[in-house]
Amino acid sequence: MIIRSKAPLRLGLAGGGTDVSPYSDIYGGCILNATTSLYAYCDIIPTHTGTINFYLQDKNKKYSYKNEKTLPINGEIDLLKAIYNRIVKDYSLDALSFDIHTFVDAPAGSGLGTSSTLVVAIVGAFTEWLSLPLGEYDIANLAYKIEREDLQLAGGKQDQYAATFGGFNFMEFFADDKVIVNPLRIREETLDELSRNIVLYYTETSRNSSDIIQLQQENVKHKNKESLEAMHKLKEQAIMMKEALLRNNLDEIGHILNIGWEFKKQMAKGITTQLFEDVYSSALKAGAIGGKISGAGGGGYIFFYCPNNTRYKVIQSLSKFGGTVRRFEFTEKGLKTWKN
Repeated sequence: MIIRSKAPLRLGLAGGGTDVSPYSDIYGGCILNATTSLYAYCDIIPTHTGTINFYLQDKNKKYSYKNEKTLPINGEIDLLKAIYNRIVKDYSLDALSFDIHTFVDAPAGSGLGTSSTLVVAIVGAFTEWLSLPLGEYDIANLAYKIEREDLQLAGGKQDQYAATFGGFNFMEFFADDKVIVNPLRIREETLDELSRNIVLYYTETSRNSSDIIQLQQENVKHKNKESLEAMHKLKEQAIMMKEALLRNNLDEIGHILNIGWEFKKQMAKGITTQLFEDVYSSALKAGAIGGKISGAGGGGYIFFYCPNNTRYKVIQSLSKFGGTVRRFEFTEKGLKTWKN
């Protein structure tokens, strides 16, 4: 028997960063995100070998451990081991024996929520295998707690909920880990046109998002006026983006992205780089009307809204920077699990 799962990577369209504590606890955060046809995958094969084997297929690496109730958190694939530890602890399980295979369609640190999405996929596979009593909110919240509480990794809440629920969602974040996911009913032709008009570009660079997020958190704690005002504006941007999508006012999306990009850069140092500024400027000159870094910033993916047929000129203009354009479609489904 093989237990399989997959969870979609997301694009944060508006409000990014307002899902991070303490901002979301004090002021409440709003995010609008959408899932893509890029995925994190997990396969679990139960065994009776007395070992736990982790196969990271996208990195061509294997890690093996004796099956114990708690695996060591020592800097070696801690994220994967922490998921196992938490599930065994929370559900009072005996030590399990299995092989686990993972693969992600985008590299870590690329800004598409890869780490959190992989956690969701793995939690989903365990849920399917062990028949755990977990619904969508439960899976997303557990994935969040493993990263933010068990491993003390800095970050927000949107990635786990986007990967679990899927589709276009307007999300609200409050104190005490309260999250409300509002699915948006968007016409199919709107989704097709939006997918067609967005150019997703990988700069071939990566970053440690936690460093930028920690700076952002410090700015909130110290009530940095410029940073706080930028976050308030980004929250307004999420509401504007929701209205533009529901009204099928697609060209307005590019302008909203452009506004948000300017405010996002004010949240913390390190969000933008000279490479990103050059890429952004080149895309706008070629016909894009707006764009933004995906994720916390500092590296990874950047995407642009290119109306009409300007995507081709934009792609051509970006070729000189040495990155890669990644084709994708927006998707309506979140985490999927099944047995084979």
